[in-house]
Amino acid sequence: MRRREFIAIAGSAAAWPLAVRAQQATKLVIGLLSARSAASGEPMAAAFRQGLREAGYVEGQSLQIEYRWAEGHYEKLEALANDLVRSQVAVIGALSGTPAALAAKAATTAIPIVFGNGGDPIASGLVASLNRPEGNITGATFYSVELAGKRLGLLREVVQTATAFGFIANPSNPIEELETKDAEAAARALGIQLKVFKATNEREIDAAFATLFEQRVDAFVVGSDPLFLAYSRKLADLAKRHALPAIYYAREFPAAGGLMSYGSRPSDTYHQAGIYVGKILQGAKPTDLPIMRPTKFELVINLKTAKTLGREIPLHLQQIADEVIE
Repeated sequence: MRRREFIAIAGSAAAWPLAVRAQQATKLVIGLLSARSAASGEPMAAAFRQGLREAGYVEGQSLQIEYRWAEGHYEKLEALANDLVRSQVAVIGALSGTPAALAAKAATTAIPIVFGNGGDPIASGLVASLNRPEGNITGATFYSVELAGKRLGLLREVVQTATAFGFIANPSNPIEELETKDAEAAARALGIQLKVFKATNEREIDAAFATLFEQRVDAFVVGSDPLFLAYSRKLADLAKRHALPAIYYAREFPAAGGLMSYGSRPSDTYHQAGIYVGKILQGAKPTDLPIMRPTKFELVINLKTAKTLGREIPLHLQQIADEVIE
């Protein structure tokens, strides 16, 4: 690193506690940037606020949160991130999706950023090191993208005679390519054909399902994207309508009527992001806070949905499942 660049980073880092103390003289204001809508993102925001409370900060009392929701339109994230920077918030929480974190990173090198998402933060360019992130950004990940192949294998155990699987991805998300490649590699290893369908909004989800059904896939995997979580019930209803088994990346999907999911709990990641924001407000630097990774992954199965689809869930999967919805 050039000396001039080092001085610039060090100077902005030294300013973070000063900026926080200046806001404390009036009232602390932090930002929450998300690709989701306010309605679908409320459980995520609640987990984030719980982390803040555990760190000693309560919305409406000791701090104010400026919310910026992209409503599923990723192209709006850049402007929303810049708006938070102009508002001079003390910290930006970039939650639910790599695009929000990348937009925040592009908007400022001075305001601390804490992300919470499911992508690989190194592969996506957010940080160069998990143990000691550089600059003004740190956070937590639930590592959902790297599990696409595992999900494909679990679904294959339910549909053992399958020859063609579908994979629904959002091309607006920069992690989509990595996740699709992981799923394709797993499909090759299993000897099945993987057909990729793209969707960036509700209308395209409907179109993807129509094509998916026409091409006679035996089952499908839903990619790790905030857009799909916002339409969890719709995706579950479409799968039932077309009698197609599916696996998802978070418990919220089988809770909404989907067949099964495998992954860590995103809520744990958002909760940790809130704790990290609290630590920064107390004077910690992002470089002192390593990227938090999940320690537990859970398999959730909805037996009611399996019955509706006319599918038998192998007994060994039921036995190893962390939760069975009956």
